Amino acid sequence: MTILRSEIVEQPIDRATGRTGKFVKEVVLVRGEVPLSMVRKRSATGRDDRATVLLVHGYGQNRYAWHLPSRSFVNHLANAGFDTFNLDLRGQGRSRKYGAPRPSVLAEYIEEDLPRAFAEVRAATGRDDLFLVGHSLGGLISYAAAPLATQSLRGLCTIGSPFHFTQGSTILRFLAQVVATLDKAGVQVGNPTLPLRLVGRSLSMFRGYLESPLYPFKLRGWHAGAIEPEILAEHLKYAFDLASLPVMLTMFRWASGAFGGSIASKIDGLSYAERFERCTLPLLVIAGTGDDLAPPDSVEPAYLVSRSADKTYRELPLGHIDLLVGRDAPKTTWRMVERWIGDRAAKLKNERVSEDRVTMTGLSGQEDVP
Repeated sequence: MTILRSEIVEQPIDRATGRTGKFVKEVVLVRGEVPLSMVRKRSATGRDDRATVLLVHGYGQNRYAWHLPSRSFVNHLANAGFDTFNLDLRGQGRSRKYGAPRPSVLAEYIEEDLPRAFAEVRAATGRDDLFLVGHSLGGLISYAAAPLATQSLRGLCTIGSPFHFTQGSTILRFLAQVVATLDKAGVQVGNPTLPLRLVGRSLSMFRGYLESPLYPFKLRGWHAGAIEPEILAEHLKYAFDLASLPVMLTMFRWASGAFGGSIASKIDGLSYAERFERCTLPLLVIAGTGDDLAPPDSVEPAYLVSRSADKTYRELPLGHIDLLVGRDAPKTTWRMVERWIGDRAAKLKNERVSEDRVTMTGLSGQEDVP
């Protein structure tokens, strides 16, 4: 791991409320055949010992999904005492700038990017209290990668992640049928780049129409009225990135069942979904009742199938984007994630203190052996 830049910055947490914080910011490069970039944030006050957090953005997005100039989930977590790493997956954001190509298959995120990120975070911090937080596709690849890293992870949180993609959405189900029809016809699409940046600019220009009663489709990335125009404009400008068409098509091909389909892994013979079901990591699943892209019907199944003894499911009256940066996100999603991780991190520390006391008591009670 290489630290490209380290500085102390003072940045907004939520400009709408005037909340700011002072942070240690490091731009981190994970070197390798496919370079990856992360931005590490910690409180400059030295309060960074609650736990370590790794954030994973969604499809066609980048690290700015978690950090806008006016509203930053990253800064909220860092200010609350978490050592926070914000990852750009391959082909996105700074990772692309440093030479990482866009993915040719979705499995590259799962089997290469996240395991490398886990290892680098642990090497950088020297700690084993890492919590994984993913939004949308970031949550789905976390479902698949987390069970293989239970020695490194202490909990998993997903936000608006459709475990049964297209479930609860008539339009997305129709698109999945279109993809199936094209596959049967043998249509080949290659690996073109989808310029979601341009899509973001278009959405920003037509926001008024998209939120009006005249817009006929229930397929928006935000819930009408739940995010201020200037915040939405920032998100569409900074967080929308380039995307890989094969990754999106893979999602639609898996739409008939759980995430990952039924293809068995070479590692243990289990599908992604089966492996996740057997994972016992603490789990928090958050859905938005105003989310057109990941309705609760598609998100809740992850909670229902999980065998974790510590699992929580919550629904919030928000859309896909406003779950992260909407007007109410700071007092709903952000606080929920912060408290959930904080409670489990505190419990983990208490358990370790108790174990250390038992060990010391046992040692002190031993007789000297000549």
